[in-house]
Amino acid sequence: MSSLSWDVRKARIVVIAVAAVAFISKMMLAASTRGPADVRFFWGFARAIARTDPIRIYVEPMPWLPVYNHPPLASWMLLGMEWLARQHVPWRPLIRFPACLADFVTVLLVFAIVRRRARLRTAVLCAIGAALCPVLVATSGYHGNTDSVAVMFAFAAAYLLADRRSPLAAGLAAALCVSVKIVPVVVVPLFFVAAWRAGRRSLLRFTAGFGALFLAVWGPVIATVPGGLRANVLEYAGGNFSFWGIVRFARWAGVPEDYVTLVRGDGHFLIVAAIMAAGVWLAWRRPDALPVAVATTLGLLLLLSTASGVQYLAWPAAGLFVVGLWPGLSYGVVVGAVTASVYSGQRPVHWTDTEMAFGALGWAVLAVGVACGVHRVLAGAGADGPPPVPRIAGPRAGHRTAPTTH
Repeated sequence: MSSLSWDVRKARIVVIAVAAVAFISKMMLAASTRGPADVRFFWGFARAIARTDPIRIYVEPMPWLPVYNHPPLASWMLLGMEWLARQHVPWRPLIRFPACLADFVTVLLVFAIVRRRARLRTAVLCAIGAALCPVLVATSGYHGNTDSVAVMFAFAAAYLLADRRSPLAAGLAAALCVSVKIVPVVVVPLFFVAAWRAGRRSLLRFTAGFGALFLAVWGPVIATVPGGLRANVLEYAGGNFSFWGIVRFARWAGVPEDYVTLVRGDGHFLIVAAIMAAGVWLAWRRPDALPVAVATTLGLLLLLSTASGVQYLAWPAAGLFVVGLWPGLSYGVVVGAVTASVYSGQRPVHWTDTEMAFGALGWAVLAVGVACGVHRVLAGAGADGPPPVPRIAGPRAGHRTAPTTH
């Protein structure tokens, strides 16, 4: 046992070291590049929030900026960053710091999650793969949106609930993930299902943590400017770009634009509902495999997304390493090449035909990764097959099974 513990400690040191190098490299990239237009837009949002407040920003006229579609916690984050910028902290690396730091934490979560479901060597390789993933290097170190932060909190919630048996902390993490960006709302029902399957006490503690923090963050905005919040955040359908996914395929196939508009409009709510239902089904079937179900659901969200954004490509990047080493590596290499190409040309919303062709290949790789995730959940396998995932104690269980260490 002491030898095994020493092996785990050495593995953790290696993972932390690689994650730290990746973090420093991303911050160096952030400090030495201008980044896309979002860097400038976030500065505009931050100044508008400082001029008004983080609550009324949703009804503040900002004709020179895009729609402010970020949840309330992001507003408070931008307010703090604006203060730091006035203290002469450079804005370009500052706005990209949260995503880079989130990637560092996510790497540690990938290691911890996979280690409970696979061999130690596989856990190390998956964590290193997530640390060096080209998609995350580009989207966090160069783009710097909040997608990686939201994904980090989603996996933290899954890990705390399924592996650490800490439903209260998991509820707090789940509330944070949708308070930074609305995208992970598709995985929130999975947490409630897994908590329910773990027993009444777990469900109550998870609900208490989630509800208390959600009301604290969202409550003032809901009470003050509900219309602006609904229009800007809850009903936001994404930018009018189509260089990735099913909308791109529909236009390649010559589908009438009326149908495309329908899918991108009210139709996208049905797609999101279907994605939630698929994730809930996985979490119900195997609540002990919750982190894999979360990774699969985030991958399915990007797979069926009706909107395009280069930063969206970060949604499944780390999670596919939770699914397995090869799904994560394949997605990272293929889609990473696309992100590097479009960012190097400083035209993230204008893809060439070659980039869209590689994007289509990346979409197919993602589809395979999602299928692998579904199989892993239903088959009860870890990132490289057996050993099985430790089960969450259900409401009828007479005892709790201790996690197996590998």
